[in-house]
Amino acid sequence: MSADITGLFDGEVVTHARVRDVTLPYGAGTLALITLDNGHDHTKPNTFGPRGLLELNEAIDQVAGRDDIAAVGVTGKPFIFAVGADLKGVPLIGTREDALAIAKLGHDVFRRLGELHVPTFAYVNGAAMGGGVEVALHCTYRTISSSVPALSLPEAFLGLVPGWGGTYLLPNLIGAEKALKVIIENPLAQNRQLKGPQAYELGIADAMFDAADFLEESLAWTARVLNGDVTVERAPVDKGKAWDDAVAAARWNVDGKLHGAAPSYVRALDLVAAAKDRTRDEGFAAEDEALADLIMSDELRAGLYAFDLTQKRAKRPAGAPDKSLARPVTKVGVVGAGLMAGQLALLFARRLEVPVVMTDLDQERLDKGVGHAHAEIDKLLAKGRVSADKAARLKALITGSLSKDAFAGADFVIEAVFEEMSVKQKVFAEVEAVVSDECVLATNTSSLSVTEMASGLRHPERVVGFHFFNPVAVLPLLEIVRGEKTDDAALATAFAVGKQLKKSCVLVKDAPAFVVNRILVRLLAEIVKAVDEGTPIETAERAAAPLGLPMPPFVLMGLVGPAIALHVNETLHAAFPDRFPLSANLAEMVAAGKTGVYRPDLTLDPEVVEIFSGGDAPSTEAQVLARALRALAEEIRIMLDEGVVAAPQDIDLCMILGAGWPFHLGGITPYLDRTGVSEEVNGARFLEPGVASLPR
Repeated sequence: MSADITGLFDGEVVTHARVRDVTLPYGAGTLALITLDNGHDHTKPNTFGPRGLLELNEAIDQVAGRDDIAAVGVTGKPFIFAVGADLKGVPLIGTREDALAIAKLGHDVFRRLGELHVPTFAYVNGAAMGGGVEVALHCTYRTISSSVPALSLPEAFLGLVPGWGGTYLLPNLIGAEKALKVIIENPLAQNRQLKGPQAYELGIADAMFDAADFLEESLAWTARVLNGDVTVERAPVDKGKAWDDAVAAARWNVDGKLHGAAPSYVRALDLVAAAKDRTRDEGFAAEDEALADLIMSDELRAGLYAFDLTQKRAKRPAGAPDKSLARPVTKVGVVGAGLMAGQLALLFARRLEVPVVMTDLDQERLDKGVGHAHAEIDKLLAKGRVSADKAARLKALITGSLSKDAFAGADFVIEAVFEEMSVKQKVFAEVEAVVSDECVLATNTSSLSVTEMASGLRHPERVVGFHFFNPVAVLPLLEIVRGEKTDDAALATAFAVGKQLKKSCVLVKDAPAFVVNRILVRLLAEIVKAVDEGTPIETAERAAAPLGLPMPPFVLMGLVGPAIALHVNETLHAAFPDRFPLSANLAEMVAAGKTGVYRPDLTLDPEVVEIFSGGDAPSTEAQVLARALRALAEEIRIMLDEGVVAAPQDIDLCMILGAGWPFHLGGITPYLDRTGVSEEVNGARFLEPGVASLPR
């Protein structure tokens, strides 16, 4: 590689490749062991930038001409094998020529491991992702530690393809169906990771050993392979109909979920499909071209932007008070015993491991709520997620009481009662009468004013919004809302608790419906309005498909519940009547007791269709999408001007983590910028060119 390409990655943390000789047992000879190590601990994993690739190439040079070795091995530093390409350098790549050169360099180096004069062994001792997995795939044999916490080919999730051999080598090793689980299915499932035993079961590794003596056992196994005492048997790969069927099934899955919105998945599928008949050289050359194209795409830059948000900004919330102000939380109260309250009680007990007491108005509801939390613990026990001892301790932590006197001594009380201001104010007044002056009072409201909720209390400074998303155990976002009088100590305590709960916290101003619900309801309001005007429900539903959302708008409304959607819409209409019109048809649908526009068999409910009939100004799919995007651009600009969050990045973080907004789009603001809607509506982009897009 030319010096100027290497120089692009000025900040590269170089992964060194150090060679040492190891005498194998059983008289099998000498193995040259290459250890990948960037000189940092496991919190800064090994990655491959240009200089790291060149160092690995030099290490292979050292062993390539040696006649005194029986094999070459590759392993990583403690807990880390390698986690792929150094993605920090991608935004610095300005031309397709540079992108192609980097793609080729990876192939040129890695493929040598499969072309040496002696067998090569990868000893996957820790986390392995992307290029790290591909290093192992190029070797002749692979062992894996049973304690490996994460192995994946996440490239499509980020906007790339496994382009240093992954789309060719993996399907030709384990078959197309299993390979597509790793290359397509897992990235689509929010970048799901494989653990060591799962990778071994798929056939990615030939042998698995315990972590305690992993390298020693791997070397002994290597010796037995070299001596012929162990014969590595791999299942034959079906390159006929099974391969084609697997590709077709994966393509159907991608089309159904993304509707063409993420080119990386399509390119990866095409490469796997063609790998059936290509030579190794042809497969690698095709990967080079795909990588070069995708590196120079807006989609990749958006994916990396989203990755950076979730890995960095989510861990350092903008505007959060100094964490030293947080007070310890040794007991938690939950007001209510419904489904949401039960989820909250379980989460607090599992993560904080402190007593959690639930209250409700009658014993039946209370028993049901506590019982639900205990039943969920039993499920965790059945799945092996907790031990019997841990399950017993968690159950003992979650108790119920009909009296709020049980909250005495609590440091943090959260309410999850009916979404009505007077009810919540009454609850907080009752709680304040029994807790200390410093106990934080949190509300899980999805749309009501935290300031108004606290207005009648002696200590309104202790009240904070603590808005979870359903299901609580799955969705990682926590909107933390600062009321007008919320003090730094209460806010810092809320952020500290959110972190202990392993949630990604975003500071939000006390504004109607906060962030996620305000944006989703604005989107839904435009789509419902189009239906009110005469657009068929199925047309309006399809209109949002290019956004690649986890589910269409009316399906989402059915999941949330039309009554809740209507309530949030009413809250927003009261605040912003011009932008959040009320739909008489939606209100009629709720009054009729309908739980959605679809019947259980997913066909449209004819009674709901009749309720929405009568409009005489239908729109096309394109027209519905255009008006929805304009509305979103307008609303987000207003929210930023109002200071609802600190920056567009926080809007995107909220939508990715709280609404499942597609990772590959980078969130909503990069999409609006890329499509030109931001400038059309607001006269300016939300983000500077080069942030979540190619520099222009």
